[in-house]
Amino acid sequence: MPASRDDVWRPGPLHPLLAQDAVDVWRADLAKVGADLDELLHGDEHVRAERFVRARDGELWRRSRGLLRELLGRYLRRDPRSLRFVVGAHGKPALADDTPPRLAFNMSHSGELALYAFSAAGAVGVDVETSRRAIDEVAIAARTLGAADAERLQSLPPSARRQEFLRLWTRYEAELKCLGLGIGGADAIAGELSPVTRELELGPETGGAVATERAARELCCWEWQDATWLLRNC
Repeated sequence: MPASRDDVWRPGPLHPLLAQDAVDVWRADLAKVGADLDELLHGDEHVRAERFVRARDGELWRRSRGLLRELLGRYLRRDPRSLRFVVGAHGKPALADDTPPRLAFNMSHSGELALYAFSAAGAVGVDVETSRRAIDEVAIAARTLGAADAERLQSLPPSARRQEFLRLWTRYEAELKCLGLGIGGADAIAGELSPVTRELELGPETGGAVATERAARELCCWEWQDATWLLRNC
C-alpha cells in the first residue's frame, strides 16, 4: 500500500463485507454520533468513561466505543452488546472469543475525529492526530522518531513542520499499534516486523495512517452516517 493523498471517503454501507486481503477504514465525527450507541456499552465501559477528568472527554470516549461495537457487530453479524473485549500489554483491544481472529481491528480518536480500521490482511493499526495545541515537534521527534526526522522538521517553516510532524507521528503510531507495541518500539518497526503503511487524506492540520501486517489488495475509506441516512440510502 504505497502512500497516497487521493483517498475518497464515501458513505459507508449498512451491511459491510470485507473482501479477502482488504482493509476498510471508517471516519466518524463523534459530535454527530447518536447518543443511542451508549446503550451498547457494558457497565465497565461506563465506569471507565466516568473516570475522565473532563466530562466531554468521557462523552467522546463513550461515543467512540459505542461506534466500535456497532461497526464490529455489522461486520461479524452479531449483536454489538454481546461482544467482549480483552486488552493487550500496550492497550490494543481484541475480541475475547475470536480465536483465531476472524477480523482484525483497531481504532483511534483525536478530539471529535475518530478512525476505525478493519482488516483481512492480518493485524492492523490506525492512528489520527489533529493539531489542537502548541507542541515542540522537533524535540518530540528527536526522542521518538530519530535524529534524521528531527533535523528535517527543524528545517521546515512552522506551518509545514506541524503538518509533516502529524504525518510522521501517525505513521509511527499506526505501525506500533499494528505490531501491538508501545512507544519506543522503533527497533521493531525498522526490522523484519515492519508493517505496510498507508497515509490517509484527512485535511489540513490533521494526520492519519493505517498499517497492516501484510500488503492489502484493496483499501476502502468509508464515512460514518447516522442510522436515518443509512436506512434511507442503503
